[in-house]
Amino acid sequence: MLPWKRVLRPLAALLLTAAAALVPATTAHAADARPSTGWNDYRCKPSAAHPRPVVLVHGTLGNSVDNWLGLAPYLTNRGYCVFSLDYGQLPGVPLFHGLGPVDKSAEQLSAHVDKVLAATGAAKADLVGHSQGGMMPRYYLKFLGGAGKVNALVGIAPSNHGTTLSGLTQLLPYFPGAADLLNAHTPALADQVAGSALLTKLNEGGDTVPGVRYTVLATRYDEVVTPYRGQYLSGSGVRNVLLQDLCPLDLSEHLAIGLVDRIAFHEVANALDPAHATPTTCASVFG
Repeated sequence: MLPWKRVLRPLAALLLTAAAALVPATTAHAADARPSTGWNDYRCKPSAAHPRPVVLVHGTLGNSVDNWLGLAPYLTNRGYCVFSLDYGQLPGVPLFHGLGPVDKSAEQLSAHVDKVLAATGAAKADLVGHSQGGMMPRYYLKFLGGAGKVNALVGIAPSNHGTTLSGLTQLLPYFPGAADLLNAHTPALADQVAGSALLTKLNEGGDTVPGVRYTVLATRYDEVVTPYRGQYLSGSGVRNVLLQDLCPLDLSEHLAIGLVDRIAFHEVANALDPAHATPTTCASVFG
């Protein structure tokens, strides 16, 4: 086996992979599918209690349905207008998205937010993203005018400062051509390696932009975005949350925190409506 294959195979398998590892293939849907859970209903009008639509942004190798089979119903059942999108599609790769260049994916998010705001009549939206989906919107907020259209961004295990994948990405310089191959075929993965040009540009001059509230939800057992403290943001309007500080019994890792973790879901709801937030504890799984 060529040396670069020894690096790229585990990277492709592990680096920020989202729903593919946990969601059975039978749950996959076409990009235009509309699950019967009440989300992606463009007739939905935000209520006085929840005046902003929520846009869910999947992670790398995720899609607009499978990534949100847990959280979308959780929020719609609480009265939110909830929408999701597919982004970062590559030719010949159906169902598994979030693989294209992060800056181009941010353009897709921008267009989707405009579509949601036009349909709902709301002035601003709230964004909730998992993994790359928690980091990529920051590009939209900082460089594409999103700050004027977004009230809050909630990142669930976001790749805000990239990942070393427990040091594995540090091997790339030892295999000539490996980084170029990774960038050519899966740009989003290369963009999320700690120290990438994309992340350097994104974080230069500060992590946040004025007028947007930021929440980061992390787990100490994250094996994909490592070290997990690199997910945290600094700046005004930021709240960084470690799930184990709320519930020491929570053993969720990178995928579970976004797919099924009710502690994380409760914190998402608190971040979307801080005026009515309730304490998040281990008992929140029954909320």
